[in-house]
Amino acid sequence: MYKILVVEDDRGIAEAVCSEAQKWQMDAKCAENLRDVLAEFRAYQPHLVLLDISLPFYNGYYWCTEIRKVSDVPIIFLSSASDNMNIIMAMNMGGDDFIPKPFDLNVLIAKIQAILRRNYGKIDHPGMLCHRGAVLSTDDSSLLYNGEKIALTKNEFRILLALLEARGRVVSREKLMERLWQTDSFVDENTLSVNVNRLRKKLDRAGLDDFITTKIGIGYMIE
Repeated sequence: MYKILVVEDDRGIAEAVCSEAQKWQMDAKCAENLRDVLAEFRAYQPHLVLLDISLPFYNGYYWCTEIRKVSDVPIIFLSSASDNMNIIMAMNMGGDDFIPKPFDLNVLIAKIQAILRRNYGKIDHPGMLCHRGAVLSTDDSSLLYNGEKIALTKNEFRILLALLEARGRVVSREKLMERLWQTDSFVDENTLSVNVNRLRKKLDRAGLDDFITTKIGIGYMIE
């Protein structure tokens, strides 16, 4: 489980971020001692730091510099001071990304997932499958991509789940139809094609072009 340290003096924002991260099976902690953020960092050993710029005692730039002396852990700056100079300074100080306030929690989680994936590889967790930045949750049958939720029907979810579980391997049309037989209605080959095509259009509109590959005469796969 990935650990996220939230260094933010607005308790409401910090707790909201921690709560949302925990929904995605991340271990998130709000920094308590803003006088010594480095001590909090050393004690918790997070995989990623969310760092506000305007903090009491010392600002976020100072703490980023201190963390960079001991670690290359990804750091995302959060700030309402989102002018170009602050963004440039944040990147020059060693930040990996900059998210202006106010921000959408879904967008924040998507950015966290993307940076974790780039730095640590595949980030699948129980109840969640990830590929090309898309996150499929088996808890609520939702698909999240670039901070946006893509609505899926029951059949579309089952098709996508079967293909993601078998990433890199072809799933035959027969196997997919078996998954769709879990519904109350009869599913024939034409119904399967209609569902796959509809799912593809949704993925394409969201920016996930060519997410599903057809293997003619065999089935489908996600490569």
